[in-house]
Amino acid sequence: MKKIAWITDTAAQLDEAFIEKHDVYVLPLSVIFGDGEYKESIDLTQEEFYDKLRLAKVSPKTSQPAIGEMLSLYEKLQSEGYDFAIALHLSSGLSGTFATAQSAAEIADFKVYPIDSLIGSFPMVKMIETGSELFSEGNEVEAVVATLKSMAANSHLSFIPSSLNQLHKSGRVSGTQAFLSNVLNIKLVITFEDGKTVMKEKVRSNKRAKNSVMDALRTDMAAGSVPEVAVNHCNNAADAESWKNELLREYPDLKVQVVQLSVCVGVHAGEGTTGLSWVAY
Repeated sequence: MKKIAWITDTAAQLDEAFIEKHDVYVLPLSVIFGDGEYKESIDLTQEEFYDKLRLAKVSPKTSQPAIGEMLSLYEKLQSEGYDFAIALHLSSGLSGTFATAQSAAEIADFKVYPIDSLIGSFPMVKMIETGSELFSEGNEVEAVVATLKSMAANSHLSFIPSSLNQLHKSGRVSGTQAFLSNVLNIKLVITFEDGKTVMKEKVRSNKRAKNSVMDALRTDMAAGSVPEVAVNHCNNAADAESWKNELLREYPDLKVQVVQLSVCVGVHAGEGTTGLSWVAY
C-alpha cells in the first residue's frame, strides 16, 4: 500500500487527533499586525488574536505560506518515504496558497496533487476525511482527486458578521455603510460562490439573516444530501451553540458540530461572526 501524506493549511482548523489519524501536515497562514507577523496556531492562539484585534487601530493583514516552506515540506515527505501527497488548500479566490502549491509541485522532485477547495473550514475537513477513506478502500489517486474536486464544487459556507466594523477597518465596506448598519441593525449574509466570497443578502435583524442561511441548508436537506453541518464562529461559541440547538430542534437526526473559523476570516469578518457550512453529497 502506498504511503500518502495530506497537506493543508490552517484555514481547515484541524484538531490534533484528526491530524494524527489522517497523517496531515498543516502549513500555517499568517496574520501581520503592526508589531510583526504571527503564524496561526503556532505564534498566536485564537484568544490572543482577538485580544490583539480589539486593540488594533489598523486592521492586520494576512499572508500565505512561502513557496520555500512548501518545498521544504515536500523534500521532508520524500525523505520519509511518502509516495505522494495531496495538498488541499484554502480557496484560490481568497488566498494565493493554492497557486503557490501548484508552483511548488512543479519545481519539487516529488509528486504532489494540489487541489483548490474553493472554500475554507469544515468542508476542507470532510474532503480530507473522505479522501482518506477512499484510499483505504483501494481507490487510485486520480479517482480520489476527482471526488474531492466534486466535493469542493458542492460545499457551502455562509456567515453573518456581527457588525460591519471590522469589514470597514479591513477596507471591505465604507464608514458610512458600517455606521448605518449599526444604527439600523442591518446584517449581511456572506457566502462562497465559485471560490469567492460574495454578499448574498442585506437584511434587517440577525434572525432574518440566519433564516436566509437556513433556507439554503433546507434546500439541500430536502434533497437528503447533507449528513452533517458545522456551525462556524469567530470567537463566539455561545451564539454558535445556540444555533446548533436550533438546528437540532428542526433536524433531530442531523450531526452538528461547532467549529472555529480561521483567524484569517476574523481579520475581515470580525469577532462575533457566526455561520453554517456543509457538503452536499
